[in-house]
Amino acid sequence: MDLIRIILSVLIPPLGVFLQVGLGGQFWLNVLLTLLGYIPGLVHAIWIIASRR
Repeated sequence: MDLIRIILSVLIPPLGVFLQVGLGGQFWLNVLLTLLGYIPGLVHAIWIIASRR
């Protein structure tokens, strides 16, 4: 399941975070980071998915 989230995060970083944690603070932080730049949002999304098991 993590592989699917990572693939979705590469396409749309907030989607991967949403599937991992829902509509919490981490999701909104990721939306902000993605709006500021794709790479920060992507790195944050992969970090959230990899660190929460």
